[in-house]
Amino acid sequence: MKPVVVVLAAPSGSGKTTIARALIARWPERYGFSVSATTRPPRAGERDGEAYYFVSRPEFDEKRRGGEFLEWAEYAGELYGTLAREVDRLLGVGRHVLLDIEVQGARQVRRAYPPPESVAVFILPPSATELLRRLEGRRTESPTERARRLETAVAELQQAETFDHVVVNDDLDTTVAAVDQIVAGRQSAPPDPGAAKRIRTLVGELKRQIKEIS
Repeated sequence: MKPVVVVLAAPSGSGKTTIARALIARWPERYGFSVSATTRPPRAGERDGEAYYFVSRPEFDEKRRGGEFLEWAEYAGELYGTLAREVDRLLGVGRHVLLDIEVQGARQVRRAYPPPESVAVFILPPSATELLRRLEGRRTESPTERARRLETAVAELQQAETFDHVVVNDDLDTTVAAVDQIVAGRQSAPPDPGAAKRIRTLVGELKRQIKEIS
């Protein structure tokens, strides 16, 4: 099977990084993870070159001007970018490339790798309450920062239906299996027929949470 670029996008805290890691852990010969560059500082336990390459803003700008990024975007005040060399390396060894990126970056990747060279999967959190719980569990963000992330999440959720597939991450094993089936072409439609209604509900819940935080 020809390797493809797999775009995983979701609001922060929805578990897309965990899903990517699980796919690689289960099928290391099938999937590879493209390590992005970011200007945000590392969180506790994060190592440079694993989840991200941590760079300064001047370093990021230099890479951007040099055309090193397949896509880049600003999210919650920090810059994130997918290094083209990482994608080329993984495709070159026959692995599907997992991109854990934001919605605006996903659009850029889709222009560079239009279907069927890529597949775009939007990951939904099971509820707004669970999303907020995950963000609070990090203990790295102030209420103001969480509110800003939730506002961004609302904007992202409103674009979820433009993706090829929408998957609800309420059980990791089920979600990982669903994404693998999508990539393998064994599933041609989103697994949740009520995705549109679920998205509207999430948006409403998030807006209420933002008001409570503010």
